Amino acid sequence: MKNEPESNPRVSSGPHELQCMEIWNGSSHVEKTVTSAGLHAWVFSQPYQGDKQGGDVHYLSLCAGGIVTRIVLSDVAGHGDRVSETSKKLRALLRKFMNAKKQDRLVVELNREFTELETKDGFATAVLATFLSHKSTLLLTNAGHPRPLIYQHSRKSWAFLDEPTSTAGQADNFPFGLDRSTSYEHFVIKIDPGDWLLLYTDAYTECCDTSDELLGEAGLLKIVEQISRTDSVSQFGLELNRLVSEHSARWLGDDDTTLIAIRFTDERRTPGPIEKLTGYFKSLSQLIARVGERV
Repeated sequence: MKNEPESNPRVSSGPHELQCMEIWNGSSHVEKTVTSAGLHAWVFSQPYQGDKQGGDVHYLSLCAGGIVTRIVLSDVAGHGDRVSETSKKLRALLRKFMNAKKQDRLVVELNREFTELETKDGFATAVLATFLSHKSTLLLTNAGHPRPLIYQHSRKSWAFLDEPTSTAGQADNFPFGLDRSTSYEHFVIKIDPGDWLLLYTDAYTECCDTSDELLGEAGLLKIVEQISRTDSVSQFGLELNRLVSEHSARWLGDDDTTLIAIRFTDERRTPGPIEKLTGYFKSLSQLIARVGERV
């Protein structure tokens, strides 16, 4: 999968600041801090057995106005070229909706895209998070993915996100691609500076120790509660990985592994006029291209 030029290098000490209308994504090895309006995120991903590309795919994007940051983590069935092609389609959908403040339509389109794949195992678990910096509000949808962990500064505690605050009736929350009619629950969470969000793939909860004992959700929560919430998301993520490695020395070789550790801040970056104009020009160009495809 090809990243945009400004998204490289994938592994370095310096943070990458998202620009308006940028999508920063990949499925290869990465250890990188990415910043956006009101948040810092540390992205760690290691493909299975050191492969060039794995089945875990991550995306971070910023809208044309610099206020809507979207973060997607998906565990796509399969590896290699199939995942690469699927990732390109997902990227196109994310670009189509990257200026939308809500993610309901995006979720429906992602599920439709996977159900139309011409393969019996065309499915993926995924978690989608949209942060509206001007409202300090987080929207989150989970499609069969491991439950995110959230730290709320006001409560001084970590918890798994499992009680939606916004839903229309009983939802299924199946992985994308299993059933086109699947309905999804949506979380709406007020965010304060100092809050944290952890998105991860099942390699973290399914790793085993020498006695074949799974770490599980309880074990992961216990580890997370031990870690100091420093100002550095990279230090937090590295310490989490170190403690998981103490439980399972071989965990990084057993499966594709991805962690996105997010710390919310009171920082509000205002894009300059040139960056905004460039972002809106990209948005207009893409709209014209989509209209042209329909003609």
